[in-house]
Amino acid sequence: MNIDELNPDITSVAPSALRAFDHKISQDPNIVKLTLGEPDFNVPEHIKQAAIKAITDDRSHYPYYWGIQELRDAASTYYREKFGYNYTADQIVCSVGATEGLAATFKTLFKPGEGVIIPAPAYPVYKALAGVNHLKPILVDTSSSDFVLTPEEVQEAIDANPETTIKGVVITDHCNPTGVIYTEEQLHALVDVFRDNQIWIISDEIYGELLYGGAKHYSLSKWLPDQTIIVNGLSKSHAMTGWRIGFVFGPTGVIDEIAKAHQFQVTTPTSIVQYASVEALTHGQDDAEKMRVIYEKRCTYLADELTKLGFDMVKPGGAFYIFAKIPAVCQQTSVEFADELAATYHVGVMPGKPFGDDRYIRISYASSMDNIKAAVDGMRQLLQAKVNA
Repeated sequence: MNIDELNPDITSVAPSALRAFDHKISQDPNIVKLTLGEPDFNVPEHIKQAAIKAITDDRSHYPYYWGIQELRDAASTYYREKFGYNYTADQIVCSVGATEGLAATFKTLFKPGEGVIIPAPAYPVYKALAGVNHLKPILVDTSSSDFVLTPEEVQEAIDANPETTIKGVVITDHCNPTGVIYTEEQLHALVDVFRDNQIWIISDEIYGELLYGGAKHYSLSKWLPDQTIIVNGLSKSHAMTGWRIGFVFGPTGVIDEIAKAHQFQVTTPTSIVQYASVEALTHGQDDAEKMRVIYEKRCTYLADELTKLGFDMVKPGGAFYIFAKIPAVCQQTSVEFADELAATYHVGVMPGKPFGDDRYIRISYASSMDNIKAAVDGMRQLLQAKVNA
């Protein structure tokens, strides 16, 4: 049997370009990587001890597919206190990371052929999920509005696709790859166009606790609770990327259907991780703050240094990325720039092309200050070589 006989929904989707690029440059033993969104912090000790206790207590049997009651209760309380979410435990599904939560949500909300608006630049998984579900991804370039989706851009996308029933939109706040956050006013401005057009909002809020300058996190669920599905999790807030625990919040009825899609894909997250996550949510309310303070210092330093080198950017308000426009002196695409930077100067950054804009690179500052300074020095050398060429 050959590949042509397999499901084209899968064979037509390329593997993650981000992971492929990171793997390629990781073969260099001297590489300084500012590529993946991987916190350089370890999981807090109290969470690790809770996982150990779950093992010794034999918490190793099948949990309820929605997630254990204690975890959903804890998530309801934690996110209500943090962000003002208004969801009971019966409106929360525990997923295998935010990505699986997104997959179950896409599978449930949309019918084949319907359109989903994706503000670009965007995390590539959204477009991939649209593809495998026979949806039409409608990429909206937000570079002219400082990477914030506007109601005018939404309406223009609807008007430009009269043959497509546009059923959804993905809002990533704070944004990967740009680090941009939405103000309360910017989110509220979108309410009417989403309500009038009956558009489902998939609100990816995985970076919600990492924001700077005293800013506050808001969610469209505040105004459109019956049209909003929130996806969140502990990967970024508690440095639990490899533990794979996420949460899907949604209105009664719809969340029951998402739970079914989730169940038949993965059954349930690992039992031990769920019990450890109860500890994270009940006694780890301040875990993210310790990391956030350090990320903000790194962000300020990196943004200032990149500006001196001639990169243009919208300074991030959160997450741990800078999406920087490559200086004109380089005359390179993002892939060419990133390849040369890695091969010649041993510095790894992500090309902007997989995110939807080949003029930019994404730089992750979820790494040590020493690595960040070394990376800046490598970029300085590359740019100087271009000037001298």
